[in-house]
Amino acid sequence: LPGVGSVNVFGAGQYSMRVWLDPNKLQALALMPQDVIQAIQQQSQQVTAGQIGMPPAPQGQAFQYTLNVQGRLDETSEFDDVIVKTGSNGDVTRVRDVGRVELGAQTYSQIFSLDKKPATGIGVFQSPGANALEVQQAVKKKMAELARGFPQDVQFDIPFDTTKFVSASIHEVYKTLIEAGFLVLVVILVFLQDWRAMLVPATTVPVTIIGAFAAMAALGFTINLSTLFAIVLAIGIVVDDAIVVVEGAAHNIEQGMSGHDAAIKAMDQLFAPIIGITLVLVSVFLPAAFLPGLTGRIYAQFALVIAATALISAINAATLKPTQCALWLRRPVPPEQRNWFYRGFNSVYDRIEKGYTSFIDRMVQHSNVSVVVALILIAIGGYGLSRVPTGFIPIEDQGYLLAAVQLPDGAALDRTQRVLDQVTEIAGKTPGVAQVIGISGISALDNSSSLANAGVAYLILKDWDARGPGEDLRSLVVGLNQKLEAIPEARIFVLPPPPIQGIGNAAGFAMQVELRDGNSDFGKLQAVTQAVVGNAQTQSALQRVSSPFRSLVPQFDVEVDRIKTQTLHVTTDQVFSTLAAYLGSSYVNQFNKFGRTFQVYAQADAQFRLTTKDIESLTIRNSQGAMIPLGTIATVTPAVGPSLISLYNLYPSATIIGLPSQGYSSGQSITLMEQIADKTLPPGTGYEWTAMSYQEKAVGSQIYYVFGLALLLVYLVLAGQYESW
Repeated sequence: LPGVGSVNVFGAGQYSMRVWLDPNKLQALALMPQDVIQAIQQQSQQVTAGQIGMPPAPQGQAFQYTLNVQGRLDETSEFDDVIVKTGSNGDVTRVRDVGRVELGAQTYSQIFSLDKKPATGIGVFQSPGANALEVQQAVKKKMAELARGFPQDVQFDIPFDTTKFVSASIHEVYKTLIEAGFLVLVVILVFLQDWRAMLVPATTVPVTIIGAFAAMAALGFTINLSTLFAIVLAIGIVVDDAIVVVEGAAHNIEQGMSGHDAAIKAMDQLFAPIIGITLVLVSVFLPAAFLPGLTGRIYAQFALVIAATALISAINAATLKPTQCALWLRRPVPPEQRNWFYRGFNSVYDRIEKGYTSFIDRMVQHSNVSVVVALILIAIGGYGLSRVPTGFIPIEDQGYLLAAVQLPDGAALDRTQRVLDQVTEIAGKTPGVAQVIGISGISALDNSSSLANAGVAYLILKDWDARGPGEDLRSLVVGLNQKLEAIPEARIFVLPPPPIQGIGNAAGFAMQVELRDGNSDFGKLQAVTQAVVGNAQTQSALQRVSSPFRSLVPQFDVEVDRIKTQTLHVTTDQVFSTLAAYLGSSYVNQFNKFGRTFQVYAQADAQFRLTTKDIESLTIRNSQGAMIPLGTIATVTPAVGPSLISLYNLYPSATIIGLPSQGYSSGQSITLMEQIADKTLPPGTGYEWTAMSYQEKAVGSQIYYVFGLALLLVYLVLAGQYESW
């Protein structure tokens, strides 16, 4: 579909022809898994048989025919019939005699469920530059078409739709756009007190919005939250020029001039100020368009749309507004003859105006004091700016939450699924939660890595207008975390999603603790990481601080006695390939099905690979034809090690995640974590930020430079306009 960048399948994956082997039957027949694999490879392969009469051929050859040979097998029954061994007396051993074949999945590392019902998830991701709403509509339409061919007991649902938040946000912006336009008109009418005068700036709004859309089209922008918010803000800005023109023309008409002459005189007086105001506005917003990185992508469209609307407003005020003033304005009703509301408003306004002018007069008379007060206010403002908590992008209610599930090290996938069923049960009964998607085998805290003892639940919330009191984002996060603590089998963290999809897996900060001394001592990495986590957990400004990294995950070491292998006429290659085939799922070759190509895998059936005793009972055929138990040449011993090894900028690293507590900002949490890390981490280690925290640190003081550049441009524009510094 147009706009679709990638499609990921969760809980199902690709088809695969699975050959489940019985080690006992293979041993009884003096066979090894490699014998089965080689037999399938030899008897199921892509064949090009050629043609009869194909050139070059003798002159006069009348016909040419293509030869068809069934080379590659595609049915389970055909794989069952593959001959593995023949005896001297005519006995034939087939695959079905040493195992079973089924059309299964290429991997069984995930379990997907929707409200505790078995399901398959299809994640559709848009391509860069695509319109999310258009992609959503196209996918929904295509799924409705495909559903006509589904079996009767199979249905599809779209519970997780991030475009709902986009649609709701755009709807709110449209609503705000209408409200802002209405309030602007009311304010104009109250102050100008003439419906004719109100119409002049009122027509500026649609003209400027149309011009803004034209500018967006020319710049290649789309209608999104940034551009719509820019238009909302611009409504209050663009009418200023028109109001100034109307005020000037109305004042001239009050002095007895005609509408035509009043408009011309007003423009003689106001043209330069209008140009100056416009240049100042452009100077304020335009520098934000040149910010690098993610910040620039966020603010560029906003800044350029505002600048474009300011320019269009100036052109409108310099051309259309004088004409409207000349045609529409009339001599206003004397103030004393206006209605009671206007008279009361004018009375209050006159008193405020007199007080203001009196205050300005005193300030001018004591200019030195005014300068000192201004400098003091600037200093207070600078101090306040340095004390205000910093942040990057606030956490928004996007209509869903994540519940990261972490079981003890070594827990099997089935245990993870049982815990996720409990999470679904508890969360599904929580007011405000509509549906729950569970995926076992994925660690949301480890960059969505595949781990049997981890899972994630997507808690789909009810629509915003369908929720009651206490069902806001923060209340749901706190309440669900408290409820899910009742599950003793796992650690469960309920987290909001990241403010920007694709930058991290959840909201909050993400730190990478690194080993920088050139070694790979993962025990040391866990120790220093847990030290940082422990110190962070004592801080009231931080919450839910943890690290998923574990270096003491239960494992088993298989030590092969290489002397014994040679003594018993067995090669180490046979040992490794036997382990891989029985326990690790060995790739065989490919087969065709449903018009596509899939892979064939061989592996020991489930009941033969449950304990370490099963490893010792596996057998290998030596060069003399004897079956040697693996336990005689290999020793299985308990061990520990990391389940995942991650590198960040080529350094072995561990992730620390967390959230700022209520009342604290992301900038404060980052600063506090840096202070803790600086005091806790020993020499040879270090840290870096990742995900949204990296973006926040990368922005750093760029905003202040842009702010300073905007002030400089404003100063230069005003100095040039008034020819005085």
